[in-house]
Amino acid sequence: MTNEEIRELLRIFNESGVGEMELQRGGDLLRIRRAGEPVHTVSTHSAATPAPAETPAPKVPEPTSNQVLVKSPIVGTFYEASSPGSPPFVKVGDSVQPGQVLCIIESMKLMNEIEAEVAGVIASKLVENRKPVEYGEALFAITPHA
Repeated sequence: MTNEEIRELLRIFNESGVGEMELQRGGDLLRIRRAGEPVHTVSTHSAATPAPAETPAPKVPEPTSNQVLVKSPIVGTFYEASSPGSPPFVKVGDSVQPGQVLCIIESMKLMNEIEAEVAGVIASKLVENRKPVEYGEALFAITPHA
């Protein structure tokens, strides 16, 4: 890992509020822990997924029986538009189709487009613009078309 990659990981870690993060890439192992946090060993399948043992998972609203939650596939920063000042990709009430971009999650300076997996209507936006998101955190609730 380069110094720049480590700096970016530290920035993401500080913005996320998680207590501990571990990343292994090849022979490199990086473990970051907030001061005062107890040491716990957590095994995950994805090296980029922080999983603090003490911090409970974020509260995810239960979708109604007819809603689908769009969840973040990565840890990063949520952006509702392609650039500052641009209109958001989608708003509550918008109709969406599979493959339509809903938002961007920035992780390690990479912009990852998050797309709708179902056709439907955006029922709610669950994350504020420019806020950190966790792996598996709900971003949108979509009511599928009948």
